[in-house]
Amino acid sequence: MKLYYSDVLAPRKACAVAKYLDADIEFVYLDLTKGEQKAPFYLALNPNGHVPTLTDGDRVIWEADAIICYLAERAGSELWPRDGRQIEVIRWFSWNSQHFLRCGGELYFQYVIKPRFNLGPPDETAVEEALGDFHRRAAILNAHLAGRAWLLGDVLTVADFSVAITLPYAEQAHLPLDEFPEIRRWHDQLNGFPAWREPFPANPGSNT
Repeated sequence: MKLYYSDVLAPRKACAVAKYLDADIEFVYLDLTKGEQKAPFYLALNPNGHVPTLTDGDRVIWEADAIICYLAERAGSELWPRDGRQIEVIRWFSWNSQHFLRCGGELYFQYVIKPRFNLGPPDETAVEEALGDFHRRAAILNAHLAGRAWLLGDVLTVADFSVAITLPYAEQAHLPLDEFPEIRRWHDQLNGFPAWREPFPANPGSNT
């Protein structure tokens, strides 16, 4: 298998799950500053021109949530449940993409991506709106996590890897995690896994 990635938000979850599962995978780094995600060979794999993309023989999968489910299923891991809990995983994927990631991702963009790619200063209006939405969404997540180790209860799943993806950048992106102790506790548990703390290969472009 090959996983095409860059060291930005969406590929982070795919790399983290791949490392957590100790998958036999070749990591292929794409330099976004050079536009490598728009190269013809890559667009033939992923017409969106985004990262990540996974290839497994003739099979090509793009979109990070689909990739982490595929990796877990291929490994026979309980990260992808084989019962009715699959519906709960999909629910959290949807909630994240429509709500939590939108506000957290906006703050990540304003405070992390803009400086990195020289896109100008943070937009104060966008930051204010995203912070307000983050407070609303984080309150929902914080309440859900009370009394639960993980999103689905006692078992770690791909849903945890997906929904938490902005949290490693909390300090840089000015996410007010200290106001949400259950989210902080939950993320501290994820930080107990080396694959979550350091998901990317040590040397970008290497096959490690």
